[in-house]
Amino acid sequence: MTQYSNRMVIVHWLTLALLVVAWFLGNGLDKARHEESATIAGYIAHALVGGTVLLLVVLRLYFRLKDGTPPPVGQSLMDKVAKGIHHGLYALLLLLPISGMMTIVTSGMGKALLAGDATLLPKKFTGVVPHDVHEILVTVLIVLVAVHILGAIKHQFIMKDGLMERMSLRKKD
Repeated sequence: MTQYSNRMVIVHWLTLALLVVAWFLGNGLDKARHEESATIAGYIAHALVGGTVLLLVVLRLYFRLKDGTPPPVGQSLMDKVAKGIHHGLYALLLLLPISGMMTIVTSGMGKALLAGDATLLPKKFTGVVPHDVHEILVTVLIVLVAVHILGAIKHQFIMKDGLMERMSLRKKD
């Protein structure tokens, strides 16, 4: 196998798109919360996108087991670092939605969502450890995604080894 399965490729790119949406929604919620204009719909949308990311990651892990993966390109130190970054991305993509769910459960947000009452939404998340963890994980995810993208760029434009074709729906001839 030289490429990932089509369903793994689709899930990869769909996960990326949803992560961008989740980040924009979360960033918007943070600003709205500080301006005291956050809405129930905003939190629900963010939670639904995050839950969908979790579902896609679980699906991707299942597809990895069923479909297999292309062999590693090498065994250099950089190849091992890349493998570690991929494992870190999977861990973060599992932990982020879980920390988001825990934020809902451990803050006043859960009550506000159940009641459908935006006035019950927390004004601050002071002392809500899952929220602090969630924000830290977002920052770590941004760093790992940036490194992941830089690695892809290096392979595509410096090494010119066609590695990015593995994550494409176009089949190699």
